[in-house]
Amino acid sequence: MKQLFYLILVSILTFSCKKNDPVAPEEVKPEAKPKTEVAVAYPSDTIQLHNEVTLNATATYLLKSDAKANSTGYITHMNVRLGDRVGRGSVLFGLQTKEARALGNTINKLDKSFRFNGTTTVVSPATGYIVMLNHQIGDYVQDGEILATITDASSFGFVVDVPYEYLQLIKNQNSLSVKLPDGNNLPAKIAKVMPSVDAVSQTVKVLLQVPESSIIPENLIGTVTFSKSTSYGLSVPKMAILSDETQSSFWVMKIINDTTAVKTPVVKGAETDRYIQIQSGNLTTKDRVIVSGNFGLSDTAAVKIKNP
Repeated sequence: MKQLFYLILVSILTFSCKKNDPVAPEEVKPEAKPKTEVAVAYPSDTIQLHNEVTLNATATYLLKSDAKANSTGYITHMNVRLGDRVGRGSVLFGLQTKEARALGNTINKLDKSFRFNGTTTVVSPATGYIVMLNHQIGDYVQDGEILATITDASSFGFVVDVPYEYLQLIKNQNSLSVKLPDGNNLPAKIAKVMPSVDAVSQTVKVLLQVPESSIIPENLIGTVTFSKSTSYGLSVPKMAILSDETQSSFWVMKIINDTTAVKTPVVKGAETDRYIQIQSGNLTTKDRVIVSGNFGLSDTAAVKIKNP
């Protein structure tokens, strides 16, 4: 009986100890810090940087000629329409005076061998395009009245407003080209430099002549780019440079190990369409800078390099 009592007591004590034994908490694993996938590049000190100036160039005909009536009378025929290209000496209009029309009919009735009609012709004073027509067949015009306006093709070119400090630079260029909005480039050379400076903007008008075969509409705006200076220096791809909202401070994200990027302030120098010179900053040609995936990264951000 005592043995049964001791057995029950031991069972109760064992069950109580297990019930009061605290449960060991599960081991909590630290969360992995998310990494941004980035592409990197190395700074270079062998790239030639051209400090360039880009100016607008406007297509212009400096001269326009007027075709004028050489007598008072009626327009009997027209050989041109608006936008037609005409050559110097081409017949544009036919005119007949009021008196000749009446007198000619009478004379022809008396003797048809006279073949009198009293008509005259108006010819083009220049080679170019018809940009204005002021009359049509049947109109009565006065002697000296303007019938049409023709652009002078020999005076066509692109006018560039060049700041005076760049005038000598553009004169010294061996070759120039005008880039059109469609991406085409036209070879150009300086034809004229106007002998006056705009009082407000202090710019000089320079006429650039392009091949005459090029059909360019007037007032088309292109661009002319020429080099102001050339320099060498430590440079990084343009995509590596980041800035604040006011464009007053600049930095790059530099990789200090394979998984961490730090913010490195820099001072910009010369700039091209692909590279930016670094005038000062804690960078060398052995450092790696982020060129893709760097936007919005904070200092000491965790990163993962694409195809390291």
